[in-house]
Amino acid sequence: MRSFLLAATTALAGLVASTAWADEKPLVVLELFTSQGCSNCPPADKMIAELAARDDVLPLALHVDYWDYIGWADSFAQPEYTARQKGYARAAGHGSIYTPQMVIGGVDHVVGFKPMKVAGLLQAHGEKHAPVAIEAEAAGSELRINCRVLAPGAAMGRMTVDLVVFTPQATVEIRKGENAGETFTYVNIVTSWQRLGHWTGEGDFEAVADLPTSGNYAVIVQQEGPGAILAAFTPR
Repeated sequence: MRSFLLAATTALAGLVASTAWADEKPLVVLELFTSQGCSNCPPADKMIAELAARDDVLPLALHVDYWDYIGWADSFAQPEYTARQKGYARAAGHGSIYTPQMVIGGVDHVVGFKPMKVAGLLQAHGEKHAPVAIEAEAAGSELRINCRVLAPGAAMGRMTVDLVVFTPQATVEIRKGENAGETFTYVNIVTSWQRLGHWTGEGDFEAVADLPTSGNYAVIVQQEGPGAILAAFTPR
């Protein structure tokens, strides 16, 4: 599997400063909708762990709650993530949702474990230029965020700006359900997805949020829908 993932071209330099404008080349966001109670999910969870080592991809694991009834309640699941997956399904005209499912860049859906398809989509998204730049600065207990459109006058439509908090790694022993007896290590587990505001691209977007006291964070600008992710920033 690793050879498939490494085939995708690295499109960004690493982001190392706590204050920086996101590069005009995008940090590609990959959302994995997964569950501890899904027997088909471990290979996809493992792929996310590999992708987390890359500087040009931001993989995020969103644990859903709709498999909890089959014997094991996912300790990371939140109904908000199930709702987000349903929102993607409605936007794409799909009648159902599944695990594992990956959504790349907010627009490309991959159902199941398909590493070659994922690698190709990551490369395609990585070759694009981000239309929005993000600045995030930690100041004491606050996070100050500024977003701007890189092409003045461009029609961006209505956008959302979100702050995502995620746990880098956690290990869970599964005692019941389809994966009973297994122990899995999960990475980039989303624990909070906070809406900072809406934006039309007219003027800069500015917001101040509480700096997360634990875990890592990312700022994501996305077309409403949910639609295409236009820019993302996470400190490296």
